[in-house]
Amino acid sequence: MSDAADYPRTARGSNFFETDTNLIRLLERRAPHVLEAHEGRLSEFGAWVGGELDAQAEYTDRFAPPRLDPYDIDGNRTGRVVFNPEYLACHAEAYRRGAVGLAYQDEGRGPSGAPSHAACFTMGYMLSQADISIHCPVTMTGAVAHVLDALAPPDVRGRYLPDMVRMDGKALSGGTWATEQHGGSDVGATTTRAEARNDGHRLHGVKWFTSNAGAGLAMATARPDGAEPGGQGLGCYLVPSHLPDGTPNHQRVRRLKEKAGTKGLATAEMDLNGCWALEMAPPPEGLKMMMAALEYSRIHNAVGSAGLLRRAFVESAGWATHRVAFGRPIRHYPMVQDQLLDMAMEQEAATALAFEAVLAFDAHLADPDTGGDWLRLATALAKYRTAEQAVTACRHAVELVGGNGYTDEMVTSRFYRDCLVVSVWEGPANIQALELLRLVAGRRPGDQIFLARVGTILSDLPPAAREPAAEDVAAVLEGAVEECRAALAFLRRNPDQGPRHGRRLLTLMADTLAGALLCEEAVAELKWGDRRKWLLASRFVLKVLGKADPISAGIDPANAEFDAVLAYEPVGW
Repeated sequence: MSDAADYPRTARGSNFFETDTNLIRLLERRAPHVLEAHEGRLSEFGAWVGGELDAQAEYTDRFAPPRLDPYDIDGNRTGRVVFNPEYLACHAEAYRRGAVGLAYQDEGRGPSGAPSHAACFTMGYMLSQADISIHCPVTMTGAVAHVLDALAPPDVRGRYLPDMVRMDGKALSGGTWATEQHGGSDVGATTTRAEARNDGHRLHGVKWFTSNAGAGLAMATARPDGAEPGGQGLGCYLVPSHLPDGTPNHQRVRRLKEKAGTKGLATAEMDLNGCWALEMAPPPEGLKMMMAALEYSRIHNAVGSAGLLRRAFVESAGWATHRVAFGRPIRHYPMVQDQLLDMAMEQEAATALAFEAVLAFDAHLADPDTGGDWLRLATALAKYRTAEQAVTACRHAVELVGGNGYTDEMVTSRFYRDCLVVSVWEGPANIQALELLRLVAGRRPGDQIFLARVGTILSDLPPAAREPAAEDVAAVLEGAVEECRAALAFLRRNPDQGPRHGRRLLTLMADTLAGALLCEEAVAELKWGDRRKWLLASRFVLKVLGKADPISAGIDPANAEFDAVLAYEPVGW
């Protein structure tokens, strides 16, 4: 394999779908209907993301972030946000290409006839590789559209959903307004008031983080006058940016947040000054409806994090291929090879984990009476682990590039700043741990569902006679499953210990599921005669789950096939 021919110096200008063999093979195995119906659309989307969108993202981040124009010519406060026109054009283009609306078209339905969001989530995975500042509002728009479609009263759904899912470049974008300064993740502490009127409600309060501040429609939590305290007293309301007569609604941007990253995205503190809103769900159903939106967003967070890992890996591999130091490209140095193999391993694990949640979402849509617990569990595990690894991968990309990687001329700098959002967006790790505990140590049977899922994968591992490392991999993976089983049984007996150990359990179960899913993919590819995925799966299981010492363990077979692994070329026996 020739060095320079296989990895461009940067991913910009490439097709982010056609060059992602791992993604295409995952869809071939687990969602062939997506490729059958949308392969051409996804390829066109990947070319747009790798070209126009990526160039816009860099320009907006460095030279044209949104600005607040607070006053008009007469000195009246307006709270108007001014955007880079290229950013607005790309934002609209994402919807025109189907990043939200495709799931609601006839061609977007899955084999069961129910809407399939897998193609939209795949677009989110690609969006994050170029511009999280576009992926974030697309995520919230998708979440609001999903809630309108699945849970909203028929009159509200019929009035607003068509404008969110249109694919002519004129779709309304969405926002989810739940966070308040005093509450943070404790949404039940909401103090925003919902005042009932004959034509709807009026909302009074301040929302502390309103990303996509220019949204055409937002979902907001608020407490009706006289409702009980806490989450049970919350309603959920739909807030349009403009009143039915076309005049602006009574809301105003107080200020834009100055953030570490996602500079292209307008995130605001929003004053709700008696703004008009429609009730979507009264107490006690309001918080549940908002959580449905956040759970959808968490899946986008997971695929977005996997996309960040992908971009970090590709940029690192490209730099290592073209950067010559001490007489040869640095990809030939063993320590660099180890870094790149670890990045490839983690990127493919993250993609497998994120799309487990994606496919669980579609399965639950197809049959709402089944799969709900697995959907919530897989989403919590995927959201947590992919975000953690995205931050690590983007940091490693900066380190591998070196001093240049820390400068804004390199995309690695922007992605290192932007990646920090995925850890806190839609609930940080401790919130995912609490969600996990509700599913595995409460009244839900999540523990048994998890053990059954990974147990099935364990039973299908190849025999040691075929793969020399299979016995070790099986032993380590089985040991991890037994550790999960013991921990889950302990928490069933001692639920009061859950808050102390929830984060540890989250890590253990997420690592175990990621390793198992890699093995499941590897077994499928072994049947095609290709050992490449098995080499990475073995590396993951032995290194992450088995805590193997690479010095005493000897040579990792993946190192011997370094070029093929990086190029996603077949590896035989």
